[in-house]
Amino acid sequence: MGCEALGLSWDERNQRVAQERAAIVETRGTSFDVCDVRHLDSRHDLRCKFDVVICLETIEHILDDQKLINDMTGCLRNMGTLLLTTPYKRFRAIGPQPDDGPLSILEDGGHVRRGYLDSDLRTLCARAGLEVDEISYCSGFMSQKITYLLRIGSKVNRLLAWLAILPIRVLPLLDPALGRVLKWPDYSICLRAHKPSTLQSFAVGETGQEFQPARLARG
Repeated sequence: MGCEALGLSWDERNQRVAQERAAIVETRGTSFDVCDVRHLDSRHDLRCKFDVVICLETIEHILDDQKLINDMTGCLRNMGTLLLTTPYKRFRAIGPQPDDGPLSILEDGGHVRRGYLDSDLRTLCARAGLEVDEISYCSGFMSQKITYLLRIGSKVNRLLAWLAILPIRVLPLLDPALGRVLKWPDYSICLRAHKPSTLQSFAVGETGQEFQPARLARG
């Protein structure tokens, strides 16, 4: 699409494989850095550099979620967009674990909170100086059931599990209708917010610490 994209992850192997796959499909303008998003503020080279920041199903693993939002805001140019998804606090558990807990008290890779409400995301954005454009929901009944089958099958063989669910991956098209009939909540809440042109390039916390900004895209 003509964008330059930077993918961040703490996992060195993940980034190496991502770079190899990008080369195979000849994707230009993509790079993959090793970076722990909890320390995104240390990447001064990323300040005010991106038109879009994408953070999918990550913030629920981070204890200091406000700092993460602040740091990602610091990575955005004026009028840049944050796209974020995270579990919806009122979801129904796909399976007994990990959805029904126990929640992690340390950042060990598990969820440190069940999820977020509309009001939670609006508060985080307001504190970071972001303006919320839209809050929506995704991953309904069929999506959740297919995910559960994938989890069970992956305990035997992940590749075979993916192949087994492939023929039924069209079924999530029924999610909106089934959600209305069954009154089944979507699993994830989705946020689209932007950094207003009047916001400074970084936010300053009560202690005077500068907060700067999972996946990033630059136009």
